[in-house]
Amino acid sequence: MATQILRHGHETSFVQVIADRLGLPFDAVNLRQGDSDIAPLGIATIASRSMTMAGSAIALTCDAVIEKGRLAAAHLLEASEADIEFVSGMFRVTGTDREVSLLDLSAQVRTLQIAGVPNSLDSAEEFDAPEQYFPNGCHICELEIDPDTGVVRVESYSAVDDCGTVINPPIVHGQVHGGVVQGIGQALMEQIVFDRETGQLLTGSFMDYTMPRAVDQPHMNVDFHEVPSPANPLGVKGIGEAGIVGALPAIMNALEDALATCGARVDFDMPATSEKVWRALNR
Repeated sequence: MATQILRHGHETSFVQVIADRLGLPFDAVNLRQGDSDIAPLGIATIASRSMTMAGSAIALTCDAVIEKGRLAAAHLLEASEADIEFVSGMFRVTGTDREVSLLDLSAQVRTLQIAGVPNSLDSAEEFDAPEQYFPNGCHICELEIDPDTGVVRVESYSAVDDCGTVINPPIVHGQVHGGVVQGIGQALMEQIVFDRETGQLLTGSFMDYTMPRAVDQPHMNVDFHEVPSPANPLGVKGIGEAGIVGALPAIMNALEDALATCGARVDFDMPATSEKVWRALNR
C-alpha cells in the first residue's frame, strides 16, 4: 500500500489541474503538501478519492481566484466586471486588446486599498461531495496451465475502465497496470505462511514472500471509456483500486474456465499456487 500511495502522482496531476485552470506554465506552480503547518485540513490518500476530493477543491479554489481577479481587473482596466473575460491566463476587456495577465494582476492588487476590490487573489475553498459516482469497467484475462506442473501463466490481459475524466493518461494507465500486477500476485502467488507447530511466521521477508516479477507479467491492453461524473467539477471518478478489483475475479474466473476443460475446478482459496492447481488436476 505504501508503494501505491507514493506513486499516485499528486505532484503532477494536481499541478496540471491548476496550470490548466489558470492558464499558467506548468513550472510556474509550486505544490506544497504533507506539511501540517501550511495545510489546515487533510486525511490519508485513500479510497480513490485524491482527484475527486482534493482535485475538486483545487478546481473550486482556482475558480475563486479567477472571480477575484475579474473584479480587480475590471478596476485596473476601467471596465465593467461583466465585460472582463479570462482566457489562457489573461484578463481581457471583451472585444479589445486591453488586458493584464493573472500573475501581473496578482502583484498589482497587493498595492490597492479600494473598498470592494480585493487586495489579494489568495483563495481557499472546500469541496464536499454531494454523492459518489463509482468507476466501472471490464477486465479480461487469458491464461494457460501447464498440466504437468500446475504452473499458471497469464498470457494476455485487457481492461477498459470508466474513471470519468482522465486528467493525466500516463499516470492513470500506470495505476491500472500496477493494480493488475498486484492482483496477479494476490491471485497466483502471494501468501503469508506460518509454521503449523510453532506459529512462527515463515514468510517474514521478501526473500521468502513470493511477489510477481517482470517475467510474470503479460502484455496489457488498457484503455478508458470516459463518462464524466456529474458529482464534481472535474468529472472524475476513482481509479486507484480498479486494477486489482478487476484482476482478482478475471484471473480466478479464467482459471476456473481452464480447469473445467479437464474436469477439474477451483476448490481452494487464493493464491492458486502450482501445487494447489496440480492437486486439483490430479484429484
